[in-house]
Parts: sequence; structure tokens; C-alpha cells
Amino acid sequence: MSAAVLQAANRRGILCMVGAMVAFVTNDALIKYASQSMPAAQLIFIRGVMATLLVAGVAHGMGVAGQWRVVLTRRVAARAGVDAFASVLYLSSLFHLPLANATAINLAAPLFMIVFAVVFLREEVGIARWLAIATGFLGVLLIIQPRAEGFNLYALVCLAGTLCHATRDLMTRGIAHSVPSILITLSTALAVTVLAGLISIFQGWRPFGVFQFALLAAASVFLGAGYHMLINSMRSGEMSLIAPFRYSGLLFALVVGYLVWRDVPNLIGFTGIVLLIGSGLYVLRSERARQRAALDATQD
Repeated sequence: MSAAVLQAANRRGILCMVGAMVAFVTNDALIKYASQSMPAAQLIFIRGVMATLLVAGVAHGMGVAGQWRVVLTRRVAARAGVDAFASVLYLSSLFHLPLANATAINLAAPLFMIVFAVVFLREEVGIARWLAIATGFLGVLLIIQPRAEGFNLYALVCLAGTLCHATRDLMTRGIAHSVPSILITLSTALAVTVLAGLISIFQGWRPFGVFQFALLAAASVFLGAGYHMLINSMRSGEMSLIAPFRYSGLLFALVVGYLVWRDVPNLIGFTGIVLLIGSGLYVLRSERARQRAALDATQD
């Protein structure tokens, strides 16, 4: 792959990752309102049904619905299964951990993704990327400020879920580019929906109104968009470069938290924000310098 092509792929991957994080945070905000009166599994199932129908409609509009059997192929189905299993692990731990602790563990995914990129994809990761992602994760911890007493056995469950999410992203790279991303998105939405439906049988259901239904309908749009952009980000460029931009979701969450709930970080939190933004800018700056050197080398 030439330097120019790789540069374009990295740019596309970064933009898709940031877009996915914005979509997921918006989905979470909508879900937070709806979850006050509905069991988690019921909520995820109803949202999943709408997201699955929406993605299936988009696939039909794109003219690829006729290839739906790829959803059942080994690699696509296995990826969807790992994604659904990761979601169950994360949600199970979330019920027994402080939100800050669970979020901090979940946002360790970029660290695992870089390790996977080095070990399995043979990507060359320089000291700049390692320092940037470590600084970004430190920023995450300062913003979230998890409590030591909040870590228990379920922290390991949450960590297992995070590893599964990183594994899912690695598995995305192994799917042939001939498989449309929208069909991979469909397989993910379908797997999570089926698993949530099974769990909802044991959790039970509660009645809900038009307002809750509207919130879940809106959430399904952002969920489907987030799935699709995340898949596209993992199919573009270098995973070790794109992974740290998963932290952008936390910055957007802080903005949403302020606008909707008037949540304002403390001084330690603002320090973390500076580190998080600084690490992202440093990654971009070092990447531009690396690409410029590569282009100069090819011209020489």
C-alpha cells in the first residue's frame, strides 16, 4: 500500500471512529432516559429489533440485501457472536460496579487493540503511539476518577468484556472486503437483539409508553450508525493509529453531560481532558510527520 493510499485510509478510519463514538454516546444518552422505567434486556431487545429492521432496510436500499447469507458465514457470525457476548459481560458487570470503574475498564480497549495490532497484524508501533495512548488512558482515569473500593470480582468480568470488544475489532479486519460493511452491521444488530430477547424472558417485561418507544426508535438510528462506522473504521488504515480515537467518545460524553445534566468536571477532571486532547493532537501531528517523510522518500 502506497503512502498516499495509507494516509487516506487512516484519515477515513479516524473520522469513522470519531463518528461512531459520537453516535454511541448519543445512543447512551437516549437509553439513559428510557431505562428509568424498563428492564435492561427488554430495552435492548426493543431497540435491537428497530435497529435490525433499519439496517436491513438500508442494506436493501444499497442493493446488497440479496447477499444476506454472508451474515451466516463463519467469520461474520463469529464476530457477531463475540460482540453480543461482550455486551452481556459488560452489562452484567455494570450492575455490580460503579459506572466510573466500568467505564475506565471498558476504555482500556485501545490498549488491547494496539497489542493485537502488533502481535497479529504485524503493525509497526513507534514510541510516539505508545506514549500517546498511555497518556490518553491516564486522561481517562483522571476524568472518570474510579474509586479503588469499587473494584471487585465483577471488574474481571468487565475486563473480559473489554477483551472481547478488542477481539471483535480484530476479527473485523479478518473479514474479506468483498463482504459489505452494512451486512456485518446487520449481523451485529441481529446477534445482540437475539441474545437480549433470550435474557428478557428471565428478567420480565414492563409496559411502556409512546415517549419511551420514541426514545428507543431514535436510539436505534444512532446505534445502527455507530455499528456501521465502527466497522468501517476497523476496515480502514492502521488499527494501532485509529484505536486511540475511541477516547473521543468520552469528550463528547462530557459535552452531553454538561448540556443535558449540567455536569461539570472538577480540576482533576479538567487536567484529564487536557491530557486526552493533547494525546490525540500528538498522534495526529506525529502521523502527519511520518506520512510526510514517507512521501518524501518515495519522491526521492
